[in-house]
Amino acid sequence: MAVVAAAAGSAVGLGNIWRFPYELGQYGGAAFLILYVLFVVLLGAPIMLSEFAIGRLGQSDASGSFRKIDPRGKWWLIGVMGVVSAFLIMGFYSVVSGWTFEYIYQAFTNQFAGKDATTLASNFTEFSSDTVRPLLWTVIFMIIAASIILLGVKDGIERSTKFLMPLLLVIIIALGIRSVTLPGGIDGLRFLFQPDFSKINSSVILSAMGQAFFSLSLGMGCMITYGSYISKKNKLGHTVAEVTLLDTLVAVLAAVAIFPAAFSQGINPGQGPELVFITLPNVFSNLPGGQFWAILFFILLSVAALTSIISLMEVVVAYVTEEFKLKRVPATIGVVLAVLVFSTLSSLSFGVWREVHVFGMTFFDLFDNVTSKVLMPLGGLFIALFAGWVMPAKLLKREISNEGRLKLRFFNFYLMLIRYVAPLGILLVLLNQLGLGKWLGV
Repeated sequence: MAVVAAAAGSAVGLGNIWRFPYELGQYGGAAFLILYVLFVVLLGAPIMLSEFAIGRLGQSDASGSFRKIDPRGKWWLIGVMGVVSAFLIMGFYSVVSGWTFEYIYQAFTNQFAGKDATTLASNFTEFSSDTVRPLLWTVIFMIIAASIILLGVKDGIERSTKFLMPLLLVIIIALGIRSVTLPGGIDGLRFLFQPDFSKINSSVILSAMGQAFFSLSLGMGCMITYGSYISKKNKLGHTVAEVTLLDTLVAVLAAVAIFPAAFSQGINPGQGPELVFITLPNVFSNLPGGQFWAILFFILLSVAALTSIISLMEVVVAYVTEEFKLKRVPATIGVVLAVLVFSTLSSLSFGVWREVHVFGMTFFDLFDNVTSKVLMPLGGLFIALFAGWVMPAKLLKREISNEGRLKLRFFNFYLMLIRYVAPLGILLVLLNQLGLGKWLGV
């Protein structure tokens, strides 16, 4: 239970409740959902299993596990790349996480009531471009996450995720029930579950593939780090199945909570990233008892953000403590202070530094694009190549089968996926993310 909750806490985050619904809305609903689930099975699950196996076999941080398995190679650099990716993600993810606290406050003080979408958009721009308020919420958010990390794996991460994950599920189910009972809500369910396969094209396929990969927090060292904490008695295949199932369930439940409500209010389902912070407050303002549901939703969003930040922070803290032989307290404090420097750059890029560009991007967009479009796909690609071609198949099978005690009927299929299907799929995603989709006819 603790392993599944911690790993699922890493996978379940803003990507499920913020990114997945607007991706699904933009790319045609049910057809995108079917492709997403297919790629979770064929692409995400095999790589997660590989990361768990590498971490449990190496019994170290994201970099040290590679070094222990292949001491003479340079594959440990994959782990370092994962740590850098986790660090940079925190640099902008913590800012969005802080926004969830602001919106909990606005929901409690009923600030959405009587405001139309234009006013709410203006309010969001005013808040996000402010110099002090977003940073204040970011600092508070990071202090909460660091406090959990300081308690350690068992007393901090394990206890918090065993409480936060069930809380997240209860809230999202309650929101879903309310949403589907709204007048016209059935149209949202039809959009979500009645596929129109004519909408599928290469762009939809690659987007679904990318979302499946990113939603599971792969390629950034999280699952390798958590793999090193998994007992040798645990069945890695079962753990992967449970984590991917829970992650997918939360994403679908988030869509069930959002789309019937949006259709009920005549909102375009393909609104994009502003769906959560502008469109949904407008929906809540027009619902009976809207303040209560707004409070619940943004608490849900903050819980999802917190579980992900905890996981990302643990990757970096584990690396610093093991590679530099530091104790957990100074390592955590140092990591938080360093992240806050990058968080400040990201937050101010919406306001006083919006005109400061690096490679034509603001700091927020730079950290987002470097991680999601380069580091994470590369990390996943190299992990697949390492597990499929560098690790001896017998060693990999022995680790997954718990020293031969478990029967692995799926091993040859898994090996085929990790050697051929996953690398090819990730390479296509990487080319598409880098804007080279024209090579693929996108």
